[in-house]
Amino acid sequence: MSELVTGEAVVLRLRVAAVPTRCLAFLLDVLLQGAALVTLLMVAGVALATSVDEALFLTISLAVVVLTLVGYPVLMETLTGGRTLGKMALGLRVVRDDGGPIRFRHALTRGLAGFFVDFWALGLAGSVALVVSFLSGRGKRVGDYLAGTVVIAERAPEAVTPMIMMPPGCEAWAAQLDLARLPDTAALDARQYLGRWREFSEDARAQLGFQISREIGEAIGTPVPPGMPYWTYLSAVLAERRRRDHVQAWQQQHQQYRPPPGPRPPQGAPPGEQPFAPPS
Repeated sequence: MSELVTGEAVVLRLRVAAVPTRCLAFLLDVLLQGAALVTLLMVAGVALATSVDEALFLTISLAVVVLTLVGYPVLMETLTGGRTLGKMALGLRVVRDDGGPIRFRHALTRGLAGFFVDFWALGLAGSVALVVSFLSGRGKRVGDYLAGTVVIAERAPEAVTPMIMMPPGCEAWAAQLDLARLPDTAALDARQYLGRWREFSEDARAQLGFQISREIGEAIGTPVPPGMPYWTYLSAVLAERRRRDHVQAWQQQHQQYRPPPGPRPPQGAPPGEQPFAPPS
């Protein structure tokens, strides 16, 4: 994950594309470019078959190579908002350093830098881009540094948050807590802590649990009871908060619901008929 700060000072958490994934997307694009390059050169060769001017053929061939290797990524990233066909296949996108969509100048800078520095002109077969990307904290190559861009992964796996249950025997104690002053930020910290509890070391688990429990205890006016583990305290608080939210939401829906009016009772029995009476 990487934090990108927008022009409005809003922090965005985006998943930066891994270097191996970018390499695979680049290989897919190279295959497409190679096929297009061979096709265009064959067409140019057939068109100039009757001409003996080698300089003209070399000029056209060089133009085809440059247009294929530079024009393809520039055109695709400009029209699709930062994606080539290889990036589309792997769910990648080029964005600005502030998280916004790229423009033509960004795509052109990346394309020229890719041709002259990162991939082709130096004859190092992408070694420059590979080394710079591995040394960069965000997987940037030279073209990304010059254009002010970064490649992100749009198909990020969804985080599975475990269901926080009420610890056995804490129901009556939790029902007496005053949770109206519990900040949402503290509740979110507690939820993330419980969700990643097994990933922490023993020291980090105890330190984080103590800090979050103390913050919540000061907010609601009920500290951790003696002998109660931090995770039990936090689980009871969050489970009770969720239960109250569900009850409140159900009550609001129940108050807003009005059953449809039923048929009006008959005002009188038709002539010659007796009104219905339940059996005695």
